[in-house]
Amino acid sequence: MSQRPDTPLLDRVTEPADLKRFSDAELRQVAHELRAETISAVSETGGHLGAGLGVVELTVALHAIWDAPKDRIVWDVSHQTYPHKILTGRRDRIRTLRQKGGLSGFTKRSESPYDPFGAAHSSTSISAALGFAVARDLGGAPEHGIGDAIAVIGDGAMSAGMAFEAMNNAGALKKRLIVILNDNDMSIAPPVGALSSYLSRLYAGAPFQELKAAAKGMASLLPPPFQEGAKRAKDMLKSLAVGGTLFEELGFSYIGPLDGHDMSQLLPVLRTVKARAQGPVLIHVVTKKGKGYAPAERAIDRGHATGKFDVVSGEQKKAPSNAPSYTSVFGKELVRLAAEDPKIVAVTAAMPDGTGLNLMAERYPSRCFDVGIAEQHGVTFAAGLAAGGMKPFCAMYSTFLQRGYDQVVHDVAIQRLPVRFAVDRAGLVGADGATHAGSFDVAYLANLPGFVVMAAADEAELKHMVATAAAHDSGPIAFRYPRGEGVGVELPAKGEVLEIGRGRLIREGARVAILSFGTRLSEVMTACEALDARGITPTVADARFAKPLDRDLILRLARDHEALITIEEGAVGGFGSHVAQLLAEEGVFDHGLKYRSMVLPDVFIDQSTPEDMYATAAMNAPDIEAKVLEVLGVAQVKRKA
Repeated sequence: MSQRPDTPLLDRVTEPADLKRFSDAELRQVAHELRAETISAVSETGGHLGAGLGVVELTVALHAIWDAPKDRIVWDVSHQTYPHKILTGRRDRIRTLRQKGGLSGFTKRSESPYDPFGAAHSSTSISAALGFAVARDLGGAPEHGIGDAIAVIGDGAMSAGMAFEAMNNAGALKKRLIVILNDNDMSIAPPVGALSSYLSRLYAGAPFQELKAAAKGMASLLPPPFQEGAKRAKDMLKSLAVGGTLFEELGFSYIGPLDGHDMSQLLPVLRTVKARAQGPVLIHVVTKKGKGYAPAERAIDRGHATGKFDVVSGEQKKAPSNAPSYTSVFGKELVRLAAEDPKIVAVTAAMPDGTGLNLMAERYPSRCFDVGIAEQHGVTFAAGLAAGGMKPFCAMYSTFLQRGYDQVVHDVAIQRLPVRFAVDRAGLVGADGATHAGSFDVAYLANLPGFVVMAAADEAELKHMVATAAAHDSGPIAFRYPRGEGVGVELPAKGEVLEIGRGRLIREGARVAILSFGTRLSEVMTACEALDARGITPTVADARFAKPLDRDLILRLARDHEALITIEEGAVGGFGSHVAQLLAEEGVFDHGLKYRSMVLPDVFIDQSTPEDMYATAAMNAPDIEAKVLEVLGVAQVKRKA
């Protein structure tokens, strides 16, 4: 356990209102102590460190000036809200972050009234805050009433189309709305795109910017006698330097850039905005991700997501593993294939490291594209690449691919374009909880005509599926794989191209057949060991494909066994539903087959370890054993709650 920091002023804060009793100098000290407490807590729990450290001063200033929860502070993504949670009555539980029964790593409405809107994906904050502002003006007053609506959004999140849609709407409605652009020059990966370059230019020349900010952004907030002079200064400076005109054209009063770590800048500007703002205002603050903790500042990702670590050295405490991660297996196999085929290209949405495409970017930078937090664009961009004769791999987390689903349907599937979807983080992912679970991709991809959908049972199978996707040119194809390390099987030198729609038989048995889709296969084999001891020897097969199904394999298993059980790391409507449809069409149920489908339950499962989450879902080896006994009527086994 880390040494707890000395926090005499922070100890006096039990709710945000307590901050109003402090002087500005004391608020600076509170920020110092809050940063130390955040570092200490995350060293024990792991989690998103750098983002929170970058907004410590901003968090203190917001809560010292506004009156949450009546004033609604909406944090975009909300992985930066550990300091916010400490200040809003949850400090006594902060060391339960991301653990079963503990605090969420994101804002969560059911957790606290100070979390007015839940988030874990990006670019939703301005839309939600605008909703609060309109509800306020229309007389909506749930619980605490509604005061100001404040959205805090990062520069990476601002690159997504939804943020601009919200800005455009807000500018037209002219409601009092405060948007704070937290510009740390970095989202998860280094920022990309024209917006990032635009923001960089805004504060490239500090002396001009200080003058221009004073003349420009504050003009609409000054008393009327001074506004005309400020307007003339603003117009003059527009011709001399780049400014916040993009935001003003969208209807926002622009203020900034400000040093987001300097309380002497933050506090007076925020107080002025609170006192005088009429319509929508954008406050541009420049911060540093990982601020105040040297190991995070030095890290490539600025401490985006860490395991438990030593506070002094910053060294993470990771359990040793003999197996490579699925992500690295994908990345290395893709690089191998790209060396053989110059038409192979890769697309990701702000997650090059998380998806393993950093390896492709290092080796073939001109053929690897990070489009920023813009999954919709990324999918259609990949579709355009495919239509142009390239072989695109679109690598996204399952939970993020959801954001581009219309493009998957409209731009890829209907046109039967050979986009290869590498679906990372499939299944339950652990500490990030329900917002990041890859629960639905099988259901939402396998129902699309012409789509091929695969799931790897282990890391060797993943290599084969990457090779299979590269060789598939007749339409879209997807392969899914989980977070974390593989099961430790021997890896082939290169992947083999699989026959589309053909599964594999793992072991022959009697009475009951288990058809696995994905990495639950290892749990199935463990369950079989226990069943063998009971004299029950299940047949086991790895489906490999949810679409097209291996009809011959499935009908054989159904014909030769009295019971068939499918298992998958996905929601109802996926692989098992497709198998049930096939069995019904073929009249198999008419002959008395007992069929069961093990899928994720119809609930959102809160954060815990993946093992515990699968236990909650009743999909671990003991649950599989119990299901076999149940369907065979051998014993009545009490299922886990």
